[in-house]
Amino acid sequence: VCACVCLTEGLQYYPRQRISNTSLIPSHGEETLSQGLQEIWFPSRQTDSSSVGQLKRMKRDWVIPPINVPENSRGEFPQDLNRSLRYSVTGPGADQPPTGIFIIHPISGELSVMKPLDREHISNFHLRAHAVDLNGNQVESPIDIVINVIDMNDNRPEFIHQIWNGTIPEGSKPGTFVMTVTSVDKDDPKTANGMLRYKIVSQNPESPTSNMFTINNKTGGIITVAAGLDREKVPQYTLIIQATDMEGNPMYGLSNTATAVIKVTDINDNPPEFTAETFFGEVPENRVNVIVANLTVTDKDQPNTPAWNTVYKITGGDPTGRFSVPTDPTTNEGLVTVVKPIDYEISRTYVLTVVAVNEVSLARGIHSPRQSTATVSIRVIDVNESPNFEPNPKLIKLEEGMQPESALTTFTAQDPDRFMQQTIRYTRLSDPANWLRIDPNTGHITTIAVLDRESPYVKDNMYSATFLASDSGIPPASGTGTLQIFLLDINDNAPHVYPQETEMCEKPEPNGFNITALDGDLSPNAGPFAFELANRPSDIQRNWTITRLSGDFAQLSLKIGFLESGIYEIPIIITDSGNLPMSNTSYLRVKVCQCDHNGDCTDQQHIVAAGLGTGAIIAILLFLVLLFVVWMKRRDKERQAKQLLIDPEDDVRDNILKYDEEGGGEEDQDYDLSQLQQPDTIEPDAIKPVGIRRMDERPLHPEPQYPIRSAAPHPGDIGDFINEGLKAADNDPTAPPYDSLLVFDYEGSGSTAGSLSSLNSSSSGGDQDYDYLNDWGPRFRKLADMYGGSDD
Repeated sequence: VCACVCLTEGLQYYPRQRISNTSLIPSHGEETLSQGLQEIWFPSRQTDSSSVGQLKRMKRDWVIPPINVPENSRGEFPQDLNRSLRYSVTGPGADQPPTGIFIIHPISGELSVMKPLDREHISNFHLRAHAVDLNGNQVESPIDIVINVIDMNDNRPEFIHQIWNGTIPEGSKPGTFVMTVTSVDKDDPKTANGMLRYKIVSQNPESPTSNMFTINNKTGGIITVAAGLDREKVPQYTLIIQATDMEGNPMYGLSNTATAVIKVTDINDNPPEFTAETFFGEVPENRVNVIVANLTVTDKDQPNTPAWNTVYKITGGDPTGRFSVPTDPTTNEGLVTVVKPIDYEISRTYVLTVVAVNEVSLARGIHSPRQSTATVSIRVIDVNESPNFEPNPKLIKLEEGMQPESALTTFTAQDPDRFMQQTIRYTRLSDPANWLRIDPNTGHITTIAVLDRESPYVKDNMYSATFLASDSGIPPASGTGTLQIFLLDINDNAPHVYPQETEMCEKPEPNGFNITALDGDLSPNAGPFAFELANRPSDIQRNWTITRLSGDFAQLSLKIGFLESGIYEIPIIITDSGNLPMSNTSYLRVKVCQCDHNGDCTDQQHIVAAGLGTGAIIAILLFLVLLFVVWMKRRDKERQAKQLLIDPEDDVRDNILKYDEEGGGEEDQDYDLSQLQQPDTIEPDAIKPVGIRRMDERPLHPEPQYPIRSAAPHPGDIGDFINEGLKAADNDPTAPPYDSLLVFDYEGSGSTAGSLSSLNSSSSGGDQDYDYLNDWGPRFRKLADMYGGSDD
C-alpha cells in the first residue's frame, strides 16, 4: 500500500505546512486515507497530460484501524481497547540526505514540509511511514509515501550557443537549408513549461528584403524564403533568434535570445574582365624569358579563390608558340612572356589574341562578356646579331704531310642582320699546333707548317681549330666556328725495334728472345715487317741470327754457346709494308751478365739492363745506406749497454759522451733522467724516493763482483776481458728481462789519457808489437798501420 502526495515546487514554509496525518491505514489498496485531517489533495486519476497539476478534493473520512483482543481474557472489566501510537518517517528528505525537508508529528501523525522544493533538482521523494506502540512494538507494517513535486515555469529557455555560425552559397534558391539553432529548458518538457517555440526577431541588413530567412518554430531549422543572395552585395547576415516556453505564449512564457551569423559564400558568378581592349609591348630579338606586357583584369568574386584566379590563353596570333601568358599569383595579372627567340628579320610585330577565364567554370546561367577577350600588340626591336659560320663545325679530309703555304679551304660566316650594312673580319682563335692561317677578309685558310697525323695535338686522326668572325656593328658582335681536319695517313714514319733493351746470360738457356717493331703509321703503312741483321760490324752476323716468326715478330738468337758479360748493341734493319716502304736501322741493347742457378743476373749492372734509370739506382743505394746506418746504431746501443771494465789509463778509445738514454722498449715509457748523470753526482739508492725508479732499473741489490784487471794488463787480453764481462752480465740475476743499460765501470769525469801524438814520440813502446790490432776490426786498423809492421 502506498500513499501518494503531490506538492508544488517552490512551496514556502509558514512556518510549516501540514501534508497529512500519518495514521494512514490501507483501505483495500485503492486510496491513501488520512485520519485527523480536515482536507487532503490528491492527483486526480482521470487527468491526462494536459491537466497535469490539477487536484481533486476528497471528503474527510475516518478509518478505524482493526483492534486485536485476546480471547479468554480474565482481566478486570471493562478493559480499555485504545492504544497510544508513535509515528515516524524515513527515507531521502527525512532522515537521509537531503535531511530536514519532511517531518512527522509523532503523536498526531501530521506530515509537514519544512523547505522549498525544486523539481529540477529532485522531482519526487520516496518515504516510509512507521507506527509503533509505547513499547516500541510495530503495530502495522510500514507503508510507502511517494511525494511528487509539481513543476512550475520557473526556468527560462537557454540556447546551447549564444552565437551560431552558418553559411549559404550566394544565389541559393528559396527553401535552401542554412542551419539549426537549439535551446533547452529545465522545466518539464511534457508540460507547457518546457515546450519551446522559435522565431526570428530581426535581420540585419534588410537587403534585398527584410525576410530573407525563416525558422521552424519547433525545430529551430533556418531556411531561405527569398531569392537574391549576392555575396558581392551582402556578404553576411545577422539574425536575432528568440526561444519562448509555454508553447510560445508571449504573455505567460519565458523567453531568451541568441545571434545567428550567416555568411554568404562565393560562387563563380562574375567572369574576369580585361581593363583594356588592347595592350602593348616590345621585345628585343633573340631574347627569351622576357616579360613583354602585363595584362590586368577585374573579377568581383572573392580574391584568391578558384572563382577569382584567372587563367590566360592565347587563341590567335602565335602559330609558332613563341609566347606564353602565365598568371601572377599575387596580382592575378597575365604576364606575356617570350619563350622562343624572335627574329626581327622574319617578323617585326606580333598581334596576339588572349582570353581570360577562371580556374573553375562559371555558374550556370552566367556567360562570359566581351571584356574577357583582349589583343596584345608586340613590337620586335632589331639588335646586332652575331655572324654564323655555316656549316659549324666544318669537316675536311686531306693527307698528312701537306707542305706550308698550301690552300685548305674557305671558312666564312653569314651576318643575319640583312637590314644592316656591315663587314665581317676573321681571326684565328684556337690553333693548338700553330699550323693554319686565315685571311681576315675572305676567310681563306692556308697552312703555315707541315700537317703531321702523328702529332700529339691530333686525336683519333682529327685536328680541330677555332676561328672568330666579328662584324662592324656598334657594339660589334662575333661568332665562332670550328674547322675539323681529318688527316689521312701516309707512310712517313720508319719502324724501330721494340723492346730497345733486354738481357741474357753468358750461357743462355734458351739462347733466343722475341722482338717486334713499332711504327707510328697505320695499316697498310705499318706491318707486316721485315727483319734482318746489319752486315757491320762483322761479329754481329757471326754471333747472332734473326728469324722472322710472323708479320710483326722475330726471334733474335745467339749462335755461340758462351758470350762474355757486357753490353752489346745489335743493329737490326726493319722494313714496313707501305706503298714505297720505309726501312730503318735501330739498335737493340743486350746486357749479357753472369746468372745464378735461376737464370737471373747477379751483378749490379743487371739493374741497368732491367731498365732502371740513374735515379732509381741512387734511391736503392740510399736505402741500403740507410739500412746500414740503422744497423750500426743498433750495434752502438749494444756496445754502450755492455761497456768494458777498463781503467781510463788503459783505454785507448775516445771518451764516451752520454747524450741520451733509450728506453727498454714499448713497455718503458716512464724515463728516469737521473740515469744520465755521472755516478759521482747521483744520489745514493738508499735515499732515492720510492716511486721514481724505472721498471727496467736494477733493484737495490748488492752489485755483482766483476773481475778486476791488473793495473797494467797486456793489451792482448782484451778479448778475454770482453768475454768475462759478457759472462758476468748474462749470469746477473738482477738484470731485467729486456735490453737495458748495464754499467760495468765508471769511466770518470774526463779522459786521463794523453794526446795520441805522444804515442809516436814514446820511447817506452818502441819494442811493443802492435800487429794484433789488425784483428780488432776497422776501428783499430789505423793504429795498426801507425805502430805495426816495419819501421818505415
